[in-house]
Amino acid sequence: MNASVVLRAAATPASPALVLRPWRMEDVAALVEVGRDPGLRLWADSGVDDEAEAAAQWVRAQQRGWTAGDRLGFAVLAEEPGSVHGQLVGSVVLKEATPGEPAAEVGYWTAARARGRGVAPRSLEALTGWAFDTFEADGLERLELLHQVDNPASCRVAQKTGYDFDSILPASPPAFPHDGHLHIRRASA
Repeated sequence: MNASVVLRAAATPASPALVLRPWRMEDVAALVEVGRDPGLRLWADSGVDDEAEAAAQWVRAQQRGWTAGDRLGFAVLAEEPGSVHGQLVGSVVLKEATPGEPAAEVGYWTAARARGRGVAPRSLEALTGWAFDTFEADGLERLELLHQVDNPASCRVAQKTGYDFDSILPASPPAFPHDGHLHIRRASA
């Protein structure tokens, strides 16, 4: 898969434009900072004590996903006037978009400092449009969004982006310790 894909989400009155691009090693320091939020803890189960090394391992895993084509992760950056880098505000990912398979999964997280500013819905909408544009000809019919039932913010993001509630999924510890919601968005939506 081409790891040079760049997606954009327009600015809103309350929030700057967003740039979505594959993760780079230069993102490690910002990822360490964002990852200190107890609500995220991206690498809590990494087994690595050093935050910078854990973040570097996570970024390398995202890069391997692009190489393998099975996990297409994007760093979400808020555009900053006069800067080519932008501030890390989140992440979105497309998982298992396999030719001939009708479904793939999407996921996301938002940095604490950017929550409540439309980052997740705008990023997810950009990813969703790109995923269907890129993979519908290969058989992609629907995208699935899963979240734990005790995460009402993810329910709101799903609703805002046209992912309809489908069913409750049983817990699957350790990765999914509580029951979850399955939301689906179809290519025709």
